Amino acid sequence: MLLKNKHPLLMTVLCVLIFGASSVQAQIAPNIQYDTSYPIISPVHSQHGMVSSEHALASEAGLAMLQRGGNAVDAAVATGFALAVVLPNAGNIGGGGFMLIHDAGSGQDVALDFRESAPALAHRDMYLDAGGNVIPDSSTFSHLAIGIPGTVAGLELALRKYGTLPLKDVMAPAIRYAEQGFEVSPHLAAMLQTEQKHLGQWPSSKAIFFKNGQPLRSGDRLIQKDLAHSLRLIATQGSKAFYEGEIAQKIAAEMQQHHGMISLQDLKDYKAIERQPVRGSYRGYEIISMPPPSSGGVHIIQMLNMLEHYPLREQGVNSAQTLHQMSEVMKLAYADRSEYLGDPAFYQVPVRGLTSKVYADQLIQTINPEHAMPSAAIRPGKPQPYESDQTTHYSVADQKGNVVATTYTLNLNFGSGIVASGTGILLNNEMDDFSVKSGVPNAFGLVGGEANSVRAGKRPLSSMSPTIVLKQGKPFLVTGSPGGSRIITTTLQTILNVVDHGMNVAEAALTPRVHQQWMPDQLRYEKGISIDTLRILEQKGQHLVASPVMGKTQTIQISAEGFDGFSDPRNPDGKAIGY
Repeated sequence: MLLKNKHPLLMTVLCVLIFGASSVQAQIAPNIQYDTSYPIISPVHSQHGMVSSEHALASEAGLAMLQRGGNAVDAAVATGFALAVVLPNAGNIGGGGFMLIHDAGSGQDVALDFRESAPALAHRDMYLDAGGNVIPDSSTFSHLAIGIPGTVAGLELALRKYGTLPLKDVMAPAIRYAEQGFEVSPHLAAMLQTEQKHLGQWPSSKAIFFKNGQPLRSGDRLIQKDLAHSLRLIATQGSKAFYEGEIAQKIAAEMQQHHGMISLQDLKDYKAIERQPVRGSYRGYEIISMPPPSSGGVHIIQMLNMLEHYPLREQGVNSAQTLHQMSEVMKLAYADRSEYLGDPAFYQVPVRGLTSKVYADQLIQTINPEHAMPSAAIRPGKPQPYESDQTTHYSVADQKGNVVATTYTLNLNFGSGIVASGTGILLNNEMDDFSVKSGVPNAFGLVGGEANSVRAGKRPLSSMSPTIVLKQGKPFLVTGSPGGSRIITTTLQTILNVVDHGMNVAEAALTPRVHQQWMPDQLRYEKGISIDTLRILEQKGQHLVASPVMGKTQTIQISAEGFDGFSDPRNPDGKAIGY
């Protein structure tokens, strides 16, 4: 060799070209240790407990309860009340939601339903004009849009039956945040700016979220004295303060002044309900999720039953074949949702049929692996023969094996935009989650029918999907998301990313998502899906639509090594925190 060792750099280049980089590495640097780890990003790790929510202050409130010896339910209730202060667009005591609890001591799984309900004066055609047409904004941005709030009743029930700490203790952080205020983040400031029209038309809302006639800006301090007062009343008097006492009086007065329907009697009659979760299995894991009036648990299990037939791991995450199969499965599930899901007190939901693996076997026979079926050609299936007899999510896990998944909502960002005067409480616009007219899409484009029509005392159908995955009978994954109709598919993809694709919870959150809800016939996708993949999907007949971000998951994975948590960076204010 003419060059010998006189030009080592040139020698290295030649060796790379001739023998390949790995051979050269072995020859010239046998002792160098390169990174052999696989994770693209690592989640937060802890040994004793974990809280993951959409705001760091709320996560810290929950963690403080764990550190003082409380259990996961104590932490979940503290987080829920704190989010009512620091996440005004979705955290709430003026809305409602669902909580899923795994109690380690008894091995029991409990679903708490504190979904809003329709007032006694509500009726099927309340949002239609004389011509039978939907009155614009009546079910979204008016006092008629407000359902009876359930959050306070639900959180109190959870704490009383499954928690260990006093209500005044778990509410202390929320009261402090409301009284002393907190700094408005760029993310919250942007949302206030976007929703200024709806918030700004109500003096009670404008007094809190505006300054000098404009929405609060990043760096301003949001102080909520009226809300602090309301929270103190609840902390000392319990839910009676909200449903029968001073707060109830103020909410009823707000309704009466603006021709709303909620009365003092409606508030007094409200009850949170304990239900049995829906259950399924997927590749040896047990799936536990929320039953109706949530549609989420039923359809997550239904879709997993169908997807279990496909080799997703071998096909690869977000490959064209995997995304095509997911899109077709989603269409079938959402078509069934439009027909069969509603409040089980008013409609017999065929839960067993919809979650039957035999029914899933039948449905996948209709899926063409090479071409999309037009949504217009899909009709709700017939699950009965298989019967056989802006929203936020947070997840909590403690060292005793208790886990809690909670999703609750005001519906749209800041709900109705209406603060009940003197309470500081933003009220929901959850009545839009009913089918205000059969076949007419709601604010999320979801179509419904008679099963979800408006009736007095009825709870509107929801997509909220707090979910727990068990491995060998013990909690393995706790997850959920906000996102309206996209909650179900976001939660589904989180489970697939962990179980099928071997991702940690951070990688699972960062992976681009897709969504298909039958009507409209669109496969929505986040940026990050390859152009080549999108071209193949178009060739298969998928109608592609680029989408803003979908979902903001809060996920905890539990193993013998401890807890791995991750707050979806689609909301930069969120935080997973443990100790």
